[in-house]
Amino acid sequence: MLKVRDLMTTNLFTLNESDTLKMARSLMDLQRIRHIPIVNEKRMFIGLITHRDILGATISHLAEIDPATQGEIDSGIPVGEIMRNGIKTVTADTLLKEAANLLLNHKYGCLPVVNEENELTGILTEADFMKLTISLMEALEQNEE
Repeated sequence: MLKVRDLMTTNLFTLNESDTLKMARSLMDLQRIRHIPIVNEKRMFIGLITHRDILGATISHLAEIDPATQGEIDSGIPVGEIMRNGIKTVTADTLLKEAANLLLNHKYGCLPVVNEENELTGILTEADFMKLTISLMEALEQNEE
């Protein structure tokens, strides 16, 4: 049986709750990611910030705020103020099918992966399942040849 450890991403980009919204926005843009786990100084998972959270904290384009002003505003907002708490987590030993059902049934975009001490060890995203699906389809195509 496949487990979360077989698919999760372990090369993580994280922030602390005192880091700014500007840092989160830059990290997402540079690394092309949509979820950033928030950890404390001991790497304990404490929350999550998503691309949608950032959009929600952004002043509307209708307000005619220029990017420089938005950047200044973002520099003054710690991610701890807008991060989501109470996020469902899984362990590396969770069955992949169970994790897939959690993502699907609750419409989650990701599942942080933690150990027994709540230390962040990875993240499992919808994109990870898309990569798996593509690999499985390619394997099926090769078997048909």
